Amino acid sequence: MEGVSVARIAKKMDLNNFTGGIDLKEHRILLSDVNRPALQLNGFFEHFEQSRVEIIGMVEYANLQKKTEDERKELYDAFLSFDIPCVIFCRGFEPDAMFLEAANRNGIPVLGTERATSGFMAELINLLTEELAPCVTIHGGLIDVYGEGLLIMGESGIGKSEATLELVKRGHRLVTDDVVEIRKINDHTLIGTSPEVTRYFIELRGIGIINVKTLFGVESVKEKQSIDLVIKLSDWKKENNYDRFGLEEEYTEILGNKVVCHSLPIRPGRNLAVICEAAAVNHRQKKMGYNAAEELYRRVQANFAKNEEE
Repeated sequence: MEGVSVARIAKKMDLNNFTGGIDLKEHRILLSDVNRPALQLNGFFEHFEQSRVEIIGMVEYANLQKKTEDERKELYDAFLSFDIPCVIFCRGFEPDAMFLEAANRNGIPVLGTERATSGFMAELINLLTEELAPCVTIHGGLIDVYGEGLLIMGESGIGKSEATLELVKRGHRLVTDDVVEIRKINDHTLIGTSPEVTRYFIELRGIGIINVKTLFGVESVKEKQSIDLVIKLSDWKKENNYDRFGLEEEYTEILGNKVVCHSLPIRPGRNLAVICEAAAVNHRQKKMGYNAAEELYRRVQANFAKNEEE
């Protein structure tokens, strides 16, 4: 189903419902943009985008209070005749009886919050942008390692969950294991979350299901994380050539966004958690402007130049 339900937004933002007789689950929001209907509440409906959430702040509320009862009734009937997802009153303002009557008659949900208008709008737009973002589900695990979102991928049984568990034991935070829901927030940001059903659970072959939050505490888990680096685990094969210097970055594409990707061959004795930690820190260093591979290359070139001079 397209969009996000008004009920979900109302729950996440702790909104009051002034229209209890309207089922909020039946109303859906399709746009992340919001609108403050100052012009519409003065009778101007040209270019009115009725698919946006409508926000009533101090200016709109004060303007309505100056109008006569007949003027308000006419404006309410016109404004609420559009197929608006919902109307939200900020700063603790409450709709009058005529507004609620028109809203119930037209089936428009009316909600309220105590929060200031500007701050609430920013929070709402951010939430809607995330909820309405393109989404894909992939097989893998996502961990916050030193602030870097590390997505571990690979074939089933390769050791993803074991590496994830070891990273959690080393003090890093689990976002999800086995299934990752990835949303494209913009052209530079991918956010990963866990399906609610499997949140904080890890499956270990031979052991079964464990709850990371229960075993290691709330500091060991996280609800969402940007995806900064991908580690692809694969069986080590002698005939394959593996990158040993990292002078050129490899990328994988997720929802049209390119993410730095490292292919990590698995052999007995390799400590995956330590390698993943090192990869995360190295990636962070590169973002801060330091590249160890390039530094080594410069030193080697300088040494060659020095030997030639001698």
